[in-house]
Amino acid sequence: MRFLYCGDVMGRSGRTAILEQIPGLRARLGLDFVIVNGENSAHGFGITRKICDAFYDVGVDVITTGNHAWDQREVMNFIDEEPRLLRPMNYPEGTPGNGYYLYEMADGRKFFVAQVMGRLFMDPLDDPFAAIAAVLEKHQLGTHMQAALVDVHAEATSEKMAMGHYLDGRVSLVAGTHSHIPTADAQILPHGTAYQTDVGMCGDYDSVIGMEKTVPIERFTKKISGRLAPAEGPATLCGVFVETDDKTGLATSVSPVRLGGRLIEVVPA
Repeated sequence: MRFLYCGDVMGRSGRTAILEQIPGLRARLGLDFVIVNGENSAHGFGITRKICDAFYDVGVDVITTGNHAWDQREVMNFIDEEPRLLRPMNYPEGTPGNGYYLYEMADGRKFFVAQVMGRLFMDPLDDPFAAIAAVLEKHQLGTHMQAALVDVHAEATSEKMAMGHYLDGRVSLVAGTHSHIPTADAQILPHGTAYQTDVGMCGDYDSVIGMEKTVPIERFTKKISGRLAPAEGPATLCGVFVETDDKTGLATSVSPVRLGGRLIEVVPA
């Protein structure tokens, strides 16, 4: 199987990159499945039903979120009814929505997507390691599903890397999101799981992690608070592309993807 996971979509610029690039990437890479982190897609804060529908229309199969999942209050009205929109599974019991889902594709193959949120330098939540371990006891790679992605939405690189090694051999890909900066460590771990510490954002990199530069700089240099707004220059679509063995579900290749905008382009052949 071939699939693409695109990192945090930041505002209008990031949405435009997804809407314009995903159809071509599906054809160019022969993609079977596309996942996008959409938690910053609504002007940098949360996601709306309209944005979800626009992503689905261009070939996105699943949308993950993160700590900004609830920034647009309307999401509370439809997340329970939309299994393709996920929030971190280690939110407290009773939180609306779902943290994982097993998707059956048109050809009968099954793709598992889950998201956990880290706890270092983040809001205190339930244990992400225990949460994903409990679910994977019931959904085994190569038996119940042909491919599996776990998104680790976390601040600390150490926590993301620990999760990668913890899940090595049990899922196809462990990919980090949240920091908005792509890391240069795409690899296949010893037991066959593809890994990248942070996929990076889909947004304008002439910015401070996707925000227009003036206000963040003033916060650091003058301790003056202002209203943050997404940068709206040309976006770089950042993601990670993985190929798997359908029998085992383990990765056979992994490569970063960077397309458009300011960053150096990387698209696998």
